[in-house]
Amino acid sequence: MTITIEELLAMLPKAFLPEKAAGVDALVRLNIVGDDGGDWSVTIKDQKCSIVKEALPNPKLTLSATADDLIEIFSGRLMGTQAFMTGRLKLTGDTGLAMRLMNFFKVDR
Repeated sequence: MTITIEELLAMLPKAFLPEKAAGVDALVRLNIVGDDGGDWSVTIKDQKCSIVKEALPNPKLTLSATADDLIEIFSGRLMGTQAFMTGRLKLTGDTGLAMRLMNFFKVDR
């Protein structure tokens, strides 16, 4: 089954684990490059997660990758650290938040 980046991002709030994000107040920008590219913003605040298809100002963290690579990362088939080390994922901002981000979502591995 193939999933699009829009379908994946629409599912993120349902996969959100609020207990894992206690005390987190963060805006994360997803800069999707290449085919199916665009900007998305994920807000995690008050143990809630929301997503909009636009680049909101002043993100705490920006993740840049192709749609395919982000799908692989969020689905658990590609480790974020491996993607970062090989240049498939670029981070700007709070790298500590980047390390914790995947813990906020239920990922089927």
